[in-house]
Amino acid sequence: MSIHEECGVFGVMAAEPTDVATICYYGLYALQHRGQESCGIVVNDDGLFVSHKDVGIVSEVFTKSVLHAFPAGTMAVAHTRYGTTGGTSRNNCQPIEVNHQKGRMALAHNGNLSNAAALRSALELSGAIFHTSSDTETIAYIVTRERLAAPSIEEALSRAMNTLQGAYSLILMSPQKLICARDPYGFRPLCYGRTPGGTYVVASESCALKAVGAVFIRDIEPGEILIFSKDGVVSRREHCGQKEKKLCVFEYIYFARPDSVIDGQSVHAARLNAGRVLAKTHPVNADLVVGVPDSGLDAALGYSRESGIPYDIGLVKNKYIGRTFIAPSSRSDQVNIKLSAVEDVVRGKRIVLIDDSIVRGTTCEHLVMLLKRAGAKEIHMRVSAPPFLYPCFYGTDIDSQENLIACRHTPEEIAAMIGADSLGYLPVTCLGELTGGQHYCSACFDGCYPTEIPTDTRKNRFEQKLSEKEKE
Repeated sequence: MSIHEECGVFGVMAAEPTDVATICYYGLYALQHRGQESCGIVVNDDGLFVSHKDVGIVSEVFTKSVLHAFPAGTMAVAHTRYGTTGGTSRNNCQPIEVNHQKGRMALAHNGNLSNAAALRSALELSGAIFHTSSDTETIAYIVTRERLAAPSIEEALSRAMNTLQGAYSLILMSPQKLICARDPYGFRPLCYGRTPGGTYVVASESCALKAVGAVFIRDIEPGEILIFSKDGVVSRREHCGQKEKKLCVFEYIYFARPDSVIDGQSVHAARLNAGRVLAKTHPVNADLVVGVPDSGLDAALGYSRESGIPYDIGLVKNKYIGRTFIAPSSRSDQVNIKLSAVEDVVRGKRIVLIDDSIVRGTTCEHLVMLLKRAGAKEIHMRVSAPPFLYPCFYGTDIDSQENLIACRHTPEEIAAMIGADSLGYLPVTCLGELTGGQHYCSACFDGCYPTEIPTDTRKNRFEQKLSEKEKE
């Protein structure tokens, strides 16, 4: 079982009509690692919204003919999704579009509301009819409700933020404005930049800005609302400073691309630091350091530099397996097809194997077996994250403690179960060395939740089943 994050958002605001759909396409391509279930683009053509959304990765959904069908526009909002709340279906594709009495709106959201179930229940009891099982539609309903009484869409969003709890970095498009906002804790990243031609771009990660030729300006602050319009850029900060910043630390460990910079901290540097910490806290006599592609490579390099043990490519990833690949039912076969051991490198060696996390332990077990079949003498597993012990309510699909191997077994027991000679996790007390001293959320590791713990999450990504209510 791999860890996944909810999604990536992207928005464009141009001074004159241009091919904003293609800009979004390249932006989503750069954010594809944040979600491979579905994607969508909505273009604003002088107040007329034109959209295309579907299940699949960016290159599958947005063919050349689909992109050419979009009109030129001054604004667009786009989204790529891996759902943690709601099932995998076209209905849950984003951005969500809403037509209401005061106009229309398109909304793309990254994160997870911790009070989504309670808000949805209250809305349903008031007569709201939902078309999706995503909490993004809940946000859209609340913003729309506030807009009916508010003097502007940004004021409606500000009022809605008084009700929303949990993680949300979002981009909202109205006929005249592009608006982005980040929750007061700043759980999920969001930044913006500008192209040499004057087009503003908003994205979940700075790597997407570079992909479209935009220069990074800054991160959106936790609680900030940023409004782009023909009158320029306006920042509203009434929600800033209300909460202690709690960026998800797993953004640095796994979610974000290594070439991104989040809240001033290089993701690549954070992962190098994780490897260095592992080398100090869990040293071992070995011949070689090997990273699990792609998430363990940076930390493996850091471990090698700190320990002095040579680093090499011992595992090779098949880069051509996409969403349409028909995966075999056996977990072992999936690992064998996706990854291959370089026998000449690993044969007869004592190996330090670095990965970003252990969830159930099944993938690690097959990786160890793969390397030992290739002739590795010893496998010492090192994990660049602490053990997962608690569910996450802010956008990471860890929500079922009974499936977390670290909740039931000690590191020594897990090492024996996966066939490793030893196992070491990143100490939870060392997480600050990854973030440059910034405040962060580590609730999935230590159980210290920044918000009230919800009693109803209505999700279980491990089981991959819809509730009986959703089936009806």
